[in-house]
Amino acid sequence: MAFWRWLRDAALAAAVVTVVGNTAFAAGLKEEIAPTGKLRVAIAVGPAGGAFWCVKSDGGYAGVPVELGKAMAAQVGVPVEFVEHPNSNAIVEDAAQTAWDVAFLPKDGERETKMSFGPVYDSVDTTFIIRAGLDIPNVAALDEAGHEVAAINDTTVMRSAKGFLKKATVTGFKSYEEVYALLSAGEIDAVALARDQLLLIAKQIPGTKVLSETFKKTDTAVAVPLKHPQSLAFVTKFITESKANGLLKKAYGANHLSESTLFTQ
Repeated sequence: MAFWRWLRDAALAAAVVTVVGNTAFAAGLKEEIAPTGKLRVAIAVGPAGGAFWCVKSDGGYAGVPVELGKAMAAQVGVPVEFVEHPNSNAIVEDAAQTAWDVAFLPKDGERETKMSFGPVYDSVDTTFIIRAGLDIPNVAALDEAGHEVAAINDTTVMRSAKGFLKKATVTGFKSYEEVYALLSAGEIDAVALARDQLLLIAKQIPGTKVLSETFKKTDTAVAVPLKHPQSLAFVTKFITESKANGLLKKAYGANHLSESTLFTQ
């Protein structure tokens, strides 16, 4: 009987240590990941939502990062606040200013020096959309002197497009809205962007054509500011679990996105 009492007391003590440890971790996490009392989620807003881009309406924001941000804030136990940006580069620039706590954005080697990335959750082909009225059947025909290709300033796509195209001119613009308006008005020949976004644009701007070829893969991942180890551990666990429990699939469905780009590994 004494042995069983000792075993029961030992188990109880271990449970208490675990609870206290988890409570301490939760308190430390909340202080690190939500120092303002809210989880500030950086989002980029454009004309069409998706795995990275979000849209804004009178009812608020929509997009996969919005769904993930809400669920993440609920787990931390704080309200969510969406911090709007015109593009992914603006999110990167704000990382050092601690203007946000969590972001979801395309990653590359340069950005990994400015923030800490967790798991990739979306991997999509990147290509070009051709303006209405311009007969360009493939990338080779696009890559000719005199053709102007638009991209969003200082993004992973812009850097790759400049390295890929040898003759065409790649011009950077501030926001998604700006390149969308230029393409719609026929003032630029093409836009470089992720295929899922370009397919949405093609539905909205009659006569445009998305090329079948691909010039890069764009991987979108969760990120936190540098030197936030508890935050990184938490968002890594969150995305890993979201792939397994269906939360990511639900977020894609809520935004009418194909699961073909969803990265579940």
